[in-house]
Amino acid sequence: MAPRLQGHRIGFVGLGNMGGPMARHLFSAGADVIVWNRNPNRIQAAVDIGMRAAQSPAALATEVGPGIICINLTDTAVVESIVFGDDGLSKSLDPDAMIIDFGTTGVPATKRFAETISWVDAPVSGGQVGAEAATLSIMVGGDDEAVARALPILETVGKRVTHLGPSGSGQVTKLANQMIVAQTIDAVAQALRLVELAGVDAASARQAMLGGFADSRILDLHGDRIVHRNFVAGGRAALQLKDVRLICELAQSVGLDSPTLANSLERWIELVEHRGQGDLDHSGLFTLYE
Repeated sequence: MAPRLQGHRIGFVGLGNMGGPMARHLFSAGADVIVWNRNPNRIQAAVDIGMRAAQSPAALATEVGPGIICINLTDTAVVESIVFGDDGLSKSLDPDAMIIDFGTTGVPATKRFAETISWVDAPVSGGQVGAEAATLSIMVGGDDEAVARALPILETVGKRVTHLGPSGSGQVTKLANQMIVAQTIDAVAQALRLVELAGVDAASARQAMLGGFADSRILDLHGDRIVHRNFVAGGRAALQLKDVRLICELAQSVGLDSPTLANSLERWIELVEHRGQGDLDHSGLFTLYE
């Protein structure tokens, strides 16, 4: 049987901890993958295994032609710059090309982008572990035709793909996901510190809690990081703060008053901006309680 993506020409912009593994999965599935990244070292790593490099986003768009371009970038401003800026994708984008945005991008901007470009918002959850294993949960917004076209790519990099509605729906759902993540990391951090201060072994307490109602991916993965004080970044705290700010923006726009969200914002600002620890893994929020 032919590889799933044989005959597909796919662009990929943004080869970080998430994007790098995702591009590799597309390449392994038989696609002709053309990459661009701000850090040239990550481009070289992709080229070393057989992917092709473009000299700029505009050059990548030219190479891809009427195909699909995937982006996985840090924030809304970077997305806007890479797509619409000088030498951006839009400068050479084929009328039949489509962009899949795997990053967490603001909802108003996403809706605006989709007015001029065939655009699918497909933010992911599952972290670097999920990206490496191709088990990501993907929250998808876009019209039916565009999402159907994107599906072979989405199913190559993820395990659970859910089409939630028109453009922006995926980003709304991802922000809801991040609202849970940001506050659960805080709850796990406080709980494990409480255990330590009370003289109970945190590793044993975590194992006990994994079998009950407190069980979660965060208690499992990030709880382990906390117990071992391993805060080497998989997902950076600075990006978590960026997401929390987007959640607050969305909550305000729809009229949700959330005191716990306001408190969460304060915690992440304290870690990232006041203590300068934005490059820690987001489980490093624990350090606020030591």
